[in-house]
Amino acid sequence: MSKNRGSTPRLDDADLSLALDRSTYQRQLEAQQRLLTRIQQAYLFSGRSAVIVLEGWDAAGKGGTVRRISAALDPRSFKVWPIGAPRRYYLERHFLLRFMERLPPTGAITAFDRSWYGRVLVERVEKLTPQERWKSAYREINDFERMVTDDGTRLVKLFFHISPEEQLARFEERLRNPLKRWKLSYEDFRNRSRWDDYAVAIDEMFERTSTDYAPWHLIPANDKKHARIAAMKTITDCLGKGVDLSPPVLDETVLEAAREHIGLSPSLIESLAGRTE
Repeated sequence: MSKNRGSTPRLDDADLSLALDRSTYQRQLEAQQRLLTRIQQAYLFSGRSAVIVLEGWDAAGKGGTVRRISAALDPRSFKVWPIGAPRRYYLERHFLLRFMERLPPTGAITAFDRSWYGRVLVERVEKLTPQERWKSAYREINDFERMVTDDGTRLVKLFFHISPEEQLARFEERLRNPLKRWKLSYEDFRNRSRWDDYAVAIDEMFERTSTDYAPWHLIPANDKKHARIAAMKTITDCLGKGVDLSPPVLDETVLEAAREHIGLSPSLIESLAGRTE
């Protein structure tokens, strides 16, 4: 397994004091959403594909980030898969099957709100999977991600980290707010009681599965605004690296049809031919 150990994160590395004021957040959000739109267009026309993995503590802000990403992208080539407990069909098959079936087609971007890492997190901590099977999952996951990236799909893995105190405050907010109450469940409190066990599992997950071809990115998320921008910048950096984001050149047949049906001036048609910005 190829590793880049110098970049392997640990939960203690996260500076949870990082925050953004509202005006800075709004300005950067708009810039990142515009960039995401350009990246999606480039992927559509170049045939690239990408997978975004979002993991994190309960109430860490994954959903809010997904909503801001989704607002910038055309849903015809962007799909979000919320991952919960597998149904019986998948329980009887290899745990990676349901994720393989949801990988993006050519030109598309897919986001997993929780992912195959449940095998070495919740299934490990809650003892839902025998020890020998979740231990072997580290190798299976690395092989799977190598296969995905070797096939040309870019993979971005984000983990949203908050403090236990911030999580409890968000639970209380969900309890008090009728529009957010649906997000709160008994399992949230039960999982919280195993915080230390999950922290150990998370750090081992980073150590065993943060590779040079699919590194983990730790997102400090006590401040929701900072977390959203940090996550989106990581995504645009990874997906946009080495990709030509110039607008596509218009096909000559499109220009000819425009000349015939819209009555554009010859000078405008000429300026659009081969135009890249």
